[in-house]
Amino acid sequence: MRVLKSSMSKAFIKESDADDEDDELQPSPLLPLGQKNYMTPQGFQRLQNELDQLWRIERPELVKTITWAASNGDRSENGDYIYGKKRLREIDKRIRFLVKRMDHAEVVDPAQRGECEQIFFGATVTVCRANGVEYVYSIVGVDEANPAQGLVSWVSPLARALMKARVGDEVMLKIPDGVEALEVVAVVYQEIQNPT
Repeated sequence: MRVLKSSMSKAFIKESDADDEDDELQPSPLLPLGQKNYMTPQGFQRLQNELDQLWRIERPELVKTITWAASNGDRSENGDYIYGKKRLREIDKRIRFLVKRMDHAEVVDPAQRGECEQIFFGATVTVCRANGVEYVYSIVGVDEANPAQGLVSWVSPLARALMKARVGDEVMLKIPDGVEALEVVAVVYQEIQNPT
């Protein structure tokens, strides 16, 4: 028995093979090539929650809508079908991204580090900037970074400048206008709360 390959089968999966090629060829954003994907347990859990939401709730509901829309006949002017297929591709792309990120994750719990004066991944650091004002930053994974909340990626210029420094050390941070001196005031390792 001969099996014929249907040209329509691809239409129900994705628009083109270029979608997969783009995922394979492009490195993950913000993560240096060949580096581990460090993240806190809270950051990992946030990605897991998003994956569960997409895979178990949003995707099945969307598939039902697309199936219903496809049963209505002409798909060329069927907004529910066209939008649904587009949204399904976006969800599937995000699911692939999340799975890859989580598969390569190196989860580091800062609360388990204990007493340590040196700055590494997961440290919550208080620094005194040149203007005399103290700022608190937590060094987190690239997927957890939120500078407005004081969460800086471990690959950011600020985190790289602080790495391996100790309380009392002065580090130099390159900024657009030149270089700024930061004095390390405190280093603690504790649970880092990521904003939702």
